[in-house]
Amino acid sequence: MKQAKRLFWNALLLTSATLLMRTVGVCFQVYVSNRVGAEAIGLYSLMSGVYGFALTLATSGINLGVTRIVVDAIGEGRHEAISPAMKKALAYALFFGCFSAILLAIGAPVIGTRWLHDARTVTSLRLFAITLPLIAISSALNGYFVAVRRVYKNAAVQVCEQAIKIGCTMHLLTLLIDGGIEAACSALVLGGTLAETLSCILSAILYFRDRKRNFPRMDKPTVSHEGRKLLGISLPVAFTAYMRSGLITLEHILIPRGLRSSGASHSASLIAYGSIQSMALPVILYPAALISSFSGLLVPELAECKVQGSQKRIRYMIGRVWSLSMLFSIGAAGILVCFSHEIGNALYPGTETGNYIRILAPLIPIMYVDTATDAMMKGLGEQVFSMNVNLVDALISVVLVWFLVPKYGIWGYIFTVYFSECFNTVLSITHLLSVSKTPVRLFKWIYKPLACIVAATCAVRFSLPAIGLEIQNDALSIIFHCLLVILVYLLLLLLTRSIEREDRQWITSLFCRDADH
Repeated sequence: MKQAKRLFWNALLLTSATLLMRTVGVCFQVYVSNRVGAEAIGLYSLMSGVYGFALTLATSGINLGVTRIVVDAIGEGRHEAISPAMKKALAYALFFGCFSAILLAIGAPVIGTRWLHDARTVTSLRLFAITLPLIAISSALNGYFVAVRRVYKNAAVQVCEQAIKIGCTMHLLTLLIDGGIEAACSALVLGGTLAETLSCILSAILYFRDRKRNFPRMDKPTVSHEGRKLLGISLPVAFTAYMRSGLITLEHILIPRGLRSSGASHSASLIAYGSIQSMALPVILYPAALISSFSGLLVPELAECKVQGSQKRIRYMIGRVWSLSMLFSIGAAGILVCFSHEIGNALYPGTETGNYIRILAPLIPIMYVDTATDAMMKGLGEQVFSMNVNLVDALISVVLVWFLVPKYGIWGYIFTVYFSECFNTVLSITHLLSVSKTPVRLFKWIYKPLACIVAATCAVRFSLPAIGLEIQNDALSIIFHCLLVILVYLLLLLLTRSIEREDRQWITSLFCRDADH
């Protein structure tokens, strides 16, 4: 129970910080979209695909590598090995970060003019390159804080980074907005660059203080094999990630090109692409803060269970995570489907964002459960299988985009998203089931929550107008209706025993600090 409570409170802290950042982030995205326009957002999203590959090269699996070697060292009582291991990890991060930055800076003209077919991206790509060494170092330090279960330090750094990014970007947009779309994109990138710089410095300060206090350098010399272990964990993940990220980058380059082939203009293609990638998807992924927070913390917890050989606890944790993930994600999907048009009109008036939210919302349970499943496989040492599935998924996506988008336009892309997400999730869940032997409870995990959210949304959607409480396209009205759906949904989950007595006792015990024994 101590482990469960520690996981819960860490996840609650991280979730609160993530929700705060995502709330501010969505509001900031609305501000930016209304300030620079959908075409600029589409162009920025197009560059982000290239930046994603550069970022994958810069980090090269270092986050997972650091988490695993530090967890193993702590679990085996070899605290003296942590300091030399982290020195090697930081050198690894700095090497790949600088290498990636040099490649992006040198290749920016070719990438911008020949691959993206838009010379306005060159300056922004070079500015993106500055952030790569900083993010690589921050990723290594983030893995350390996750491993030692001090995620509040990560949360504090992330909140500071978001605040700095928003402040700098808003100021830069004010100065550069008259320069057109190219200047607006440069302002967005430069604001993030300044934020990443200060974030890296703050993470380093917190790390050195934490390491000095908890894992001081030993006087006696130690024989450490953590460097080879780090390479053994990080490089296999990195090589697969390179291929997958390259395929994803290719996919994102092909989407606007395919939309143009389907008959849309260059400007219209960027607008449609930006509406999905930078407007609809952030709303779809907004509730995922809870899942992503728990998922990141599951890696060291399950890794520790595997080191201890506690198979029963592994099955217990997997079952709990899947159950809670489905309850949460099905509820989130129902709410976004029900109020998609109102949310879209409130956030991005005059756009098609609401339609895209409704179309993509049914994918939420699949996406969220896949996130949790991938994290659990990493914790159990199955990260290579997970990356191979992601690689095949990315390859299939490229093929589908190549053939479907020029013929069917945006609907071809939406079909690709659905197919790839379902393919990835089914393979990942099947493999985790075979590895862990976790029993499946489809009726409790899927059918009951689905019936409950349908009933809850219908009750709120159709009963409130009868008493004069029609939903409006403003934030307060939408929040009120969403909260009401949540309350009805929770009540129905209790009445149908989707949340059983054992679940309630487990949740209650997490809040009882005197129940550790």
